[in-house]
Amino acid sequence: MRRAAVASVLVFSVGVASGWLGLMGVRPLSAGQPASPKVFTDPAQAGPDFADQGEYVGQVQTDSGPVKYGAQVIALGDGKFHAVGYPGGLPGDGWDGSEKVQTDGQRQTDRIVFSLPEGRKAELRGGVITVLDADGRQIAKLQKVERRSPTLGAKPPAGAVVLFDGTTADHFQGGRMTPDGLLMEGATSKQKFGSCTIHVEFRTPFMPYARGQGRGNSGVYAQARYEVQILDSFGLEGLDNECGGIYGVARPKVNMCFPPLSWQTYDIEFRAAKWHDGKLVERPRMTVRHNGVLIHENVELPSATRAAPLPEGPEKGPLFLQNHGCPVRFRNIWIVEKNE
Repeated sequence: MRRAAVASVLVFSVGVASGWLGLMGVRPLSAGQPASPKVFTDPAQAGPDFADQGEYVGQVQTDSGPVKYGAQVIALGDGKFHAVGYPGGLPGDGWDGSEKVQTDGQRQTDRIVFSLPEGRKAELRGGVITVLDADGRQIAKLQKVERRSPTLGAKPPAGAVVLFDGTTADHFQGGRMTPDGLLMEGATSKQKFGSCTIHVEFRTPFMPYARGQGRGNSGVYAQARYEVQILDSFGLEGLDNECGGIYGVARPKVNMCFPPLSWQTYDIEFRAAKWHDGKLVERPRMTVRHNGVLIHENVELPSATRAAPLPEGPEKGPLFLQNHGCPVRFRNIWIVEKNE
């Protein structure tokens, strides 16, 4: 099988652009979708579409031997799905960032059937995607995987300021906790910081009917000025207003967003701006790792984020976790200040 055939083996054809643009928020929901999107914060209550959504890894048989392949399956509500295929493996785990192919699928009783060219057939059933060629021979098998950030659960080092450990939200103005001990969105740390290392763990909700910026939106603001976006952009392009983007400044090197209701991590190295006699002499910079993968390296921040609570200035600022109307949850938040 030639490389071009490998790229299209799971459909993963450009001819489904209309469904893909809708997922990115280019157009509104269709009239058949509910006006108030369903929101799930508990995996046990999220339904069968949630169970099938996720990441899959396996091999495609080619003329030169088996080739690693990754796929992300995104639930869009009412048994509809979108899938993205990655020759070489998943983002951050083998995919080289170049070729990416797409398709749409629909639930049919106990399986999801994806459209395929050239007489091929693909089904997702029981956590396994199988692909058959036009003669009925299996040419690919991918199994569901659940990746875990290597920094998930990272313990605060000596000297760290622990802002949230699940016991109290008192270190935040507007801090609210769920009954199961998670911090809710819309919180501002009482303590203020200059240059620092920030560790935040977050979880986006499952909102299958929502699209674009309405799907699990929040943000982590260093000094309440500079935002690293939070969004359920699982399977999307990876833009500067999507998960991992420095909002309005830089898109991530790779979209490392995990599926909704997965715990994810941001590890941020923030270098504060330098001021002298009330004048800005050096702009702030930021390095970001999303789920352990470097997505921004020493990026200069040209201005405060448009929606930032604080304007730029020489004063230290708090950590701000944005409330954008979506039930994003947080845990294990700590900061190490740097003496600069």
